[in-house]
Amino acid sequence: MAKKESIGLFAGKKIFRLITLLTALCILTFILMEASPIDPIRAYVGADLSVTPEQKLKIAEYWGLNAPPLERFTNWFSSLAQGDFGTSLIFRRPVIEVIGERFIASLGLMVVAWILSGVLGFILGIISGVNEGKIVDKFIKGYCYILISTPTFWLGLLLLMVFAVNLKLFPIGLGVPIGVLSDEVTMFSMIKHMILPAMTLSILGVANICLHTREKVIEILQSEYILFAKARGESTKKIVFNHVIRNVALPAITLQFLSFSELFAGTIFAEQVFSYPGLGQATVDAGLKGDLPLLMGIVIISAIFVFSGNLIADLLYKVVDPRIKEGYKI
Repeated sequence: MAKKESIGLFAGKKIFRLITLLTALCILTFILMEASPIDPIRAYVGADLSVTPEQKLKIAEYWGLNAPPLERFTNWFSSLAQGDFGTSLIFRRPVIEVIGERFIASLGLMVVAWILSGVLGFILGIISGVNEGKIVDKFIKGYCYILISTPTFWLGLLLLMVFAVNLKLFPIGLGVPIGVLSDEVTMFSMIKHMILPAMTLSILGVANICLHTREKVIEILQSEYILFAKARGESTKKIVFNHVIRNVALPAITLQFLSFSELFAGTIFAEQVFSYPGLGQATVDAGLKGDLPLLMGIVIISAIFVFSGNLIADLLYKVVDPRIKEGYKI
């Protein structure tokens, strides 16, 4: 007899998976950074040629970079278990402070892009599915296929040249105006700097949700109860609003939550193009300058962020179809 899995067991499995995932990611990131040719001491010193070898040794000793790799990883992991993410070599500040500051900036960007891409993709998917085989359907499909093959940085540069350089409608980059104190930055100014990066992520995020929604709409329109509704004389408009939207909305939302990983990856490229001071740019800086504590902290936070999206998607799938095997046991 089929029996529902308890919430406690479900949560326990998810937490165990998250812990193993984070451990594996931390080990892999540490190994890759150790194999990297980047010298964190040289990156820390920069172009200062007056630093002597003795001073470099003291810097390495101060940051614990002269210890064996296994010892450094063990020390870092022990500190992490106590809630201490360490100190960033680049910013000379606690890693958790840097991540918190940058994550808030990136979160605003990702939320705007996530909502816009979801809404636009859903609307275009319904229009395309209802008009299957027509010119509008072919145009939307072609548009989505082009978006799927378009690199994030290329689209960002294109928008930058058109709207910032040529038309001068938006700032060229950064998150706030140059030379303005943080207390004097207005909300309007911050939004204006966010528009182009958010537009880049929104346009690219439309394709997946649009194509998925289109297929679902076509599938529903070919179902027996829709044929029965047509036989009763219901108009296409009523069928779409009464049957189609209701049946494709939750699967589309579920897919949107699964796109957290793609959204975060796209944010890294978009922030680099527009020099937007978010978590994506901090990730690149940490990798290029050998800031291992900051990079490891970002890996953990980003993994939790993506895992949360997948967890929400799993829960929504259980709502959509309670017969999913993960939700049951024999």
